[in-house]
Amino acid sequence: MLYDVYLKENKQLFSTSIVQQTAFWSAVKKRLGTGTMAVNFKTRDLFSDSSCTVNNCVVSDILVIIEHVDHKHSVAYVPYGPELEPEEERQGLFLEELSECLRSFLPADCIMIRYDLCWESLWARDEDCFDSNGSWKGEPGLSAQELRFNISTVNRNFRKPAFNILPSNTVFVDLNKSTGELLASMKPKTRYNIGLSFKKNVTVRTLGIESIDIWYELYKETAVRNNLFINDLKYFETVLSTRANDSRSPAEVLLLVAEFERKPLAAMFLIITGKRGLYLYGASSSCHRNYMPAYALQWEAIKISKARGCNEYDMFGVAPGPDPAHPLYGLYKFKTGFGGSLYHRMGSWDYPLSESKYNFFRSVELSSQGFHNN
Repeated sequence: MLYDVYLKENKQLFSTSIVQQTAFWSAVKKRLGTGTMAVNFKTRDLFSDSSCTVNNCVVSDILVIIEHVDHKHSVAYVPYGPELEPEEERQGLFLEELSECLRSFLPADCIMIRYDLCWESLWARDEDCFDSNGSWKGEPGLSAQELRFNISTVNRNFRKPAFNILPSNTVFVDLNKSTGELLASMKPKTRYNIGLSFKKNVTVRTLGIESIDIWYELYKETAVRNNLFINDLKYFETVLSTRANDSRSPAEVLLLVAEFERKPLAAMFLIITGKRGLYLYGASSSCHRNYMPAYALQWEAIKISKARGCNEYDMFGVAPGPDPAHPLYGLYKFKTGFGGSLYHRMGSWDYPLSESKYNFFRSVELSSQGFHNN
């Protein structure tokens, strides 16, 4: 199925709308001290309708991030990759073969490959996974997921972690509509709150790296308010200042801030790659929340993405459905208000390279904060 698999320069990673699979993201990780590698591969008779076909074969690639979990062991992490999505009956087999091809390129101390699959969840296509109101009920238990995904594999080796690293549920807003159509497709409350924010004289502007402290103060306030892990300032400085313009897959990174009388009320990172705008990070003040700055901010990000030629806007991370008990329910209500469509990804899947070491790693991960990668 796969052949001509080889390493290439990271700047040769193909253009894609998936930020985490770009040369830009590789450059971010390398500047933060993390190892990365780009792997090129070809396949036949797998993606017959792909636009990447050359001489009846598909040419694609993945970005792999190497993370050390301790001084003796590492893991290979593939964020939202591979991008190409086979039909269900070939998914496990394709990923198994790709994993075995990757094995020879990975460090000797690598204990597993973890894929954060961007592919649509198999259970998002099953009618019995939706309730009477049309809301998705989610996937079955881990063992049932593993059984279905491994059915086409040779070694039945894929494991489903207890949690995903990157968000597996998101909202995509279709930017092929006019701005009037975009507003009309929003929920009435969202449309009203956008108008209210401007009536309250909330303005949105773009900040440069010299204003990163404005972002970081809002970010720390948000993290403390929601009891979240706080990243170093250096992390956000790196994301904002990296571009990879000499590569096939650069990115445009914009730091937007919503203000009232020049007082910052909310801010966000908008990243544009390929034909997609992505709301990657957001933060807000507890002050003047009734001025609805977050709505002004998202509307501006949507308009900027559309003006840059994007055909979709990724809201990045929501609850899988309207469950008030879910910790991301607030984000679900806020983001679905902008009129997009829910999309459920497959999430994280592990391919152990050393069964005993992987089992130990998994037990440690379950009893601690575990392995995390932005």
